[in-house]
Amino acid sequence: MRDFVSKKANNIKPSGIRKFFDIVSESKDVISLGVGEPDFITPWDIRDAGIQAIKRGYTQYTSNKGMVELRAEISDYLKDNFAVGFDKDDIVITVGASEAIDLSLRAVVDEGDEILIPDPSYVSYKPCVELAGGKPVSVPCSGDNGFKLTPENLKSVITKKTKAIIFPYPNNPTGGVMEREYIEKIIPIILEHDLLVISDEIYSELTYGEKHVSIASFSEMKDRVVLISGFSKAFAMTGWRIGFVCAPKNILSAMLKIHQYTTICAPIFSQYAALTGLKNGRQDGYSSVKEMCDEYDRRRRFMFKAFTDMGLECFEPKGSFYIFPSVKSTGLTGEEFATKLLESKKVAVVPGDAFGEFGKYYVRCSYAYSMKNLMEATERIAQFVRDLKI
Repeated sequence: MRDFVSKKANNIKPSGIRKFFDIVSESKDVISLGVGEPDFITPWDIRDAGIQAIKRGYTQYTSNKGMVELRAEISDYLKDNFAVGFDKDDIVITVGASEAIDLSLRAVVDEGDEILIPDPSYVSYKPCVELAGGKPVSVPCSGDNGFKLTPENLKSVITKKTKAIIFPYPNNPTGGVMEREYIEKIIPIILEHDLLVISDEIYSELTYGEKHVSIASFSEMKDRVVLISGFSKAFAMTGWRIGFVCAPKNILSAMLKIHQYTTICAPIFSQYAALTGLKNGRQDGYSSVKEMCDEYDRRRRFMFKAFTDMGLECFEPKGSFYIFPSVKSTGLTGEEFATKLLESKKVAVVPGDAFGEFGKYYVRCSYAYSMKNLMEATERIAQFVRDLKI
C-alpha cells in the first residue's frame, strides 16, 4: 500500500512544546513551567453567560463572521483601548487566535512567498506558513535589546519574494515588546518593500509598565495590517476557543471563504461568554483582567530575580507571562538543560529551540502558576545549576 500522507504533513516537525508535555504527563511529582495557559479560572460572569446561553437553547450556528453584537463590541474595545479602527464588518470571530493565524496565512500566501518571522517566536507560525505553501524566513532577535525586531535585521532578510511579516508582540516565548519608538523605526521599511503585517496581539492586555501599542494604530499602516487577538490569555478563556481577526476588506473576504468551508463559525455559547466579558469589562474598567495582570506582574518580578540570583543571564520580560533565561553559561543547550533538569529535579521547562534556531541556548518558563509552585520550581532549578558548577 502506498503512503497516503502528504509530503507537507510528513515534513512538518512535531511541536517541541508537546514533546515535553507528553513526558510530563507520564511522570510523577513533576512541577511544570511549560504550559502557556492562565492558572486563573474564567471570571464567573463570563462563565455564567455561557451557561445561560446553553440554557436558553443557543446551540445553533451563528453567521460565518460571528455574532454582530460581539463584532461591534470588539470594534469598540479596540478603538477605546488601543486606538485601532476596525469596523464590525472588518472582523471575523474565530476558533481561538490559532485559527486566525492559519486563516490569515492561507488567505495571503502563494506558493513560494517568503514570510518573515521574528526568531524566537510562537511555534505555530513556521508550520502554518509551510502548510500554506510559503517559505518561513527567520529574523534574528537578541536578548541584548529585549528581543526587539530591529531595522537592520529586518532589512537583511528581505528579498523580492518577501510578502509579509508576522509581528508577534508582546512575544511568546521571550516576553519582549515593541514600544512606539521601535515600531516607528520599522514602518518605513515595511512601506518601502510593500509588505503585509500579520500582527498577533493575543497578549496585548498583559504588559508591565508601558501600555501595548498596536502597529495597526498607525495611520500609514491602516490598509496593510491583519490584527489577530482573542480572549484566551487576558480573559482566562483558553478552553472556550474564541478569538478574532481584523483585516482590510479584500483580505478579510478571502479569509471568510476559507472559514466558511472549514470551521463555519465559532461556538455560539463561547461568543455569548466573550460578549459578556467585554461588556462587563468596559463597565468596571476590566478589573478582573487587571487583577490577573497585577498577579502576573508579581510573579514576573519574582522569576526575574530568581534567575538572576542563580547566575543565569535573563532579560526582564515586559509582556505575556513567560520568561526566557539563557542557559549558555552552564555549557548546555536549552534542550540539554531541559532534559537533565526534568530527569534530575522533576521540573519541566521548554527548550528555547522549540521557538526557533536563535533560542538554542535558552529555555522558556511560564509564570502562569501559583507562587507556591514557582518558589518550589525555582529552588529546584537553582540547586540544579549549583550542581552543574560543582
